[in-house]
Amino acid sequence: MSGEKIYEGVFAVHKPQGVTSADVIRTLQHHFNPSKLFKPWLEEERARRNRESSYQRNRRRSRRLDVKIGHGGTLDPLATGVLVTGVGKGTKSLNDFLGCTKTYETVVLFGAETDTYDKLGKIVRRAPYEHITREAVEKALEQFRGKIMQRPPIFSALKVQGKKLYEYAREGKEPPIEIQSRPVEVSDLRILEWYEPGTHEYEWPREEAAGEEKEVAERLLAKDDTLPVAPAAETEVPAEDSGEQETSTGTKRKTPPPAEEPAKDEEDAPSATDTELAPSAAKKQKITANGDSAPAQDELSDGSSETVTASANEPSPQPPAVKITMTVSSGFYVRSLAHDLGKALGSCGLMSSLIRTRQADFELESDKVLEYKDLEAGEDVWGPKVKRFLEEWEKKRAEANTK
Repeated sequence: MSGEKIYEGVFAVHKPQGVTSADVIRTLQHHFNPSKLFKPWLEEERARRNRESSYQRNRRRSRRLDVKIGHGGTLDPLATGVLVTGVGKGTKSLNDFLGCTKTYETVVLFGAETDTYDKLGKIVRRAPYEHITREAVEKALEQFRGKIMQRPPIFSALKVQGKKLYEYAREGKEPPIEIQSRPVEVSDLRILEWYEPGTHEYEWPREEAAGEEKEVAERLLAKDDTLPVAPAAETEVPAEDSGEQETSTGTKRKTPPPAEEPAKDEEDAPSATDTELAPSAAKKQKITANGDSAPAQDELSDGSSETVTASANEPSPQPPAVKITMTVSSGFYVRSLAHDLGKALGSCGLMSSLIRTRQADFELESDKVLEYKDLEAGEDVWGPKVKRFLEEWEKKRAEANTK
C-alpha cells in the first residue's frame, strides 16, 4: 500500500457524436488503468481481493483488475453532451441520477417521419409542411408543457411481456398489448431558433422503408395516429428514488447497479434517458464522427437485399426546422416529442440532432465536464481535471452529510 490518496466519485464527460455511452466507459478505463492518478485505487482493490475467501473469488465474474467505472444514463450515438460517470465507490451513486431532471437541446425537422422517430431511421411517410410557421410551433408547444402523458416510440427497447418492441417490429408482428402512455413532466420548453426552409443544413434521411418493414411501421403508426397528442396527466409522476422504473407492461424492473466491468450492450447499463437508439436502427446505419449516417442494405428472406434511397439527382426537400430546449423528468423521450409535435402541426416530424446540456447539477460547460478529446492528449491534460472534479464531488458529499 502506497498510502497515497484514493480518488473516486462522480464527474461528467462531454460525449461526442458517433460513439456509444459504453464506448466512453471503455475508453476511460483504457486511460485510467495505467494512470498515476488511479494507481492507489487499483492497489487498494488488489489488496481487498487478496483478502477475499475462495468462495468470493469464484463468484467474481472476472478476475481482471480494472478501475471500476459506470455511467448514470445512456446517450445514444447520435446524441452529444453530459454523460454522468462514476469511479470506484462513486458508481454506487449513479442510480441517484436516473430519476433526476435533464435538459436537452434538439432540432426537429418537419415533413417526414422515420421508423425510429429520428434521422437514423428509414422514412416511412411524408406530409405537407408549407403551412408550418414559428407561430404555429409556439402554439403547438403549449400542450406539451407541464405534466403530460407520453407514449414511448413504437420502435424502442422497452419490453412488453419480456420482449423488446423493436423485436416485434423485426418479426412483422404487433405487440400483444397496446403500448401504454406514461406520465412525464416538462418544466421548461422553449424555441431557441427557428429555421426557415432553405436556411439550414438539416436533411431528411436518404433511405426509405420498403416491403414488409414499411407495412409494419405504417400499421403501428396508423394505430398511433388514433391516440390523442399529449393529453394532460391526472396522475403524479412516480418517484424513482428506489431505482425502479415502470415498464410498458405496468410491471416494475429494478435498475441494475453499475457493472464492475463496462457493459457490452448499452441497454444493460443504468439508464433513464429518453434517447436510446432502437438497435434495429443502429444496425441499419453506421454513424460517422460528425453524426452523419451511412445507409446499409436490409437482407431479404431469399438472401438478397433491398435498399430504397432517393435519387442523387433528385433535389433535396427544404422543410422548416426548429431548435428547442427542454427540461424534463426521467423517462421522457425526446424522439417522441419530435414525432408528436409534427403530428400536432398536421404534418410529420423527426429528431435531427440532440444535445444533453444538463443532468442534475452537471452542466455542459468547459470547466465542468471532461472533454472526450482530452483523453487522447494524455494524463498530463486529463489528470488534473479529473482530480479536481473528484475533489469537488468529495467536498460536496461531505457538506451534504453535515447538514
